[in-house]
Amino acid sequence: MSTPKPMLTLSQVMQKLADKGITREFKMNEDGEMKLNDSEKSYRPEELHILKTFRFEGFSNPEDNEVLYVAKDTDGNKGMIIDSYGAESNYCGEKFDDFLRNIPVDDLDEYNFE
Repeated sequence: MSTPKPMLTLSQVMQKLADKGITREFKMNEDGEMKLNDSEKSYRPEELHILKTFRFEGFSNPEDNEVLYVAKDTDGNKGMIIDSYGAESNYCGEKFDDFLRNIPVDDLDEYNFE
């Protein structure tokens, strides 16, 4: 019987993504526009693809839940979307949730980190 491998932390996954050159972040601004952190382009959900989703539960507090999405735009730019989930989201209102629900999802093995 094999022993399950320990789950990676958020910071460990972010480091593995940085090793792959993924350091930028997609964020939704106060106007409900999703932007790559160093770009003025505003994205529609169909202009992004979620390549992988990682969920994390707080070590000391199970209510500290976070999710990291690896995303790619139609121009090939890759970045992360990071959010707390559950009762405490980083984004207020339904705009963010609706936006995420409309992004096409690919689950790529390339991001299965051990």
